[in-house]
Amino acid sequence: MSVIDAYLDALWLEQGASDHTLAAYRHDLTAWQQQLESAGETLLTPSPERFSEWLEARREQGYQLRSNARLLSSLRSFYRWARLYGHIANDPLANVALPPVRPSLPNTLEEEEVERLLLAPDTNTLLGIRDRTMLELLYACGLRVSELVGLTGDAINLRQGVVRVRGKGDKDRLVPMGEEAAEWIERYLKTARPALMQDPTRPALFPGRADEAMTRQTFWHRIKVHAITAGITRPLSPHTLRHAFATHLLNHGANLRVVQLLLGHSDLSTTQIYTHVAQARLEQLHAEHHPRG
Repeated sequence: MSVIDAYLDALWLEQGASDHTLAAYRHDLTAWQQQLESAGETLLTPSPERFSEWLEARREQGYQLRSNARLLSSLRSFYRWARLYGHIANDPLANVALPPVRPSLPNTLEEEEVERLLLAPDTNTLLGIRDRTMLELLYACGLRVSELVGLTGDAINLRQGVVRVRGKGDKDRLVPMGEEAAEWIERYLKTARPALMQDPTRPALFPGRADEAMTRQTFWHRIKVHAITAGITRPLSPHTLRHAFATHLLNHGANLRVVQLLLGHSDLSTTQIYTHVAQARLEQLHAEHHPRG
């Protein structure tokens, strides 16, 4: 077994890293290993200046600072593990530093825009009821699209008003759904879902074809269709309502750690990006409306 395979096995066993995360680490480590081997060095014995030379080459190739910072983070994690388990005596990247990365603010929606998007589906149709319910739940709970389409019927507890969500690393969390989303789920379960499924006993909460769970791509297409109906012209992403959920909670005074738990972030620093979004919005409002803005 190669040292890269051993490290990835450790990530999976000890941290429950997802397949996506493991693939990203493998890509970074393999690229770094190839750079070293072309210079006659090995992954465990790089010369101190080798990484800086590679970063400079990547900058010339057009790689952005954020990409290089993520790469350095990946390699540092590997070398910390290698030092802990006796593969190396010293971390070769311990003294490598990058300029601080300014966080890129996620695209989000104003509360009024969210309201228009939620009202866009035609709820006189079964598909409209389904889509409205999915949008309400996505926004009410701050779910990832993959989490939403992966929900099963037994994940919903209407009596307690919560949904059990399986997030990254197969970690479960309970998220309150709010009265509006709960009412739409109840309506959907009574009217639309039984009619949309050939076999209502199948587990998928939101079916696509053949009673299977709807794909992320299908739901993303539905969001874009409803955004056009709602007259929303700003760029959207599959995470737009998740970003809006977090930003609007903070705008209304929610505690950052509460938002972290609701989003299922393992690291608070990941959640802190939304404080920048809220601050940017305050600065914009001040500039637009204050007489000395």
